Amino acid sequence: MRNVAILVDGGFYLKRCNKQDDVKLLVKDLIAHCVKHIYNQSKSHDKYITESERLYRIFFYDCPPITKKLQHPITKKSIDMSKSSTAIFRHALHDQLRKTRNVALRLGFLDEKNARWTLKKPENAKKLISGKMTHNNITEEDVIYHAQQKSVDMKIGLDIASMAYKKQVNKIILISGDSDFVPAAKLARREGIEFILDSMNAPIKPDLQEHIDGLNTTL
Repeated sequence: MRNVAILVDGGFYLKRCNKQDDVKLLVKDLIAHCVKHIYNQSKSHDKYITESERLYRIFFYDCPPITKKLQHPITKKSIDMSKSSTAIFRHALHDQLRKTRNVALRLGFLDEKNARWTLKKPENAKKLISGKMTHNNITEEDVIYHAQQKSVDMKIGLDIASMAYKKQVNKIILISGDSDFVPAAKLARREGIEFILDSMNAPIKPDLQEHIDGLNTTL
């Protein structure tokens, strides 16, 4: 029996999936997406796989939402980010994941110190620079408060290394599309772990393709 760990880059998954407003349905869809990797494999006739597989655990990596109070740069109104739809959704999602069997929630943090208001659409920045748009044309909906994720990639890499060195699993499936995981993928393969990437049909860079054992999605 081969143990299979499935690691989910939460931010990436939420951008690519058919996002549900109901977190229970969203988590149900997530679990279904993950276990199809094992179920489909068990029904396949892959000559390289001679043992059945079982789920070791699903690891979901994300960050808590921003909850501080801000002043909107356009309207100058005070905004309580803890009451935003994003914060409410993220908290509900994390709570549901914590209650779900065989799921481990791994949380990083958002770099609030260097967070800033920015334009939602990159093309608007180009229009501002070229003079095709002025600051007077920017509306409340054109800007978003953005903070970089911290520690998420590190936690994924550490979990891959830990499972590989401890021989806890025989196979790792990573749901992501980030080339930052190339070193972790190389390490796992050197330790005899089969490493499969599920990019959810997103294109990946050649260096990532080179250092995985297969590219597969259950979409």
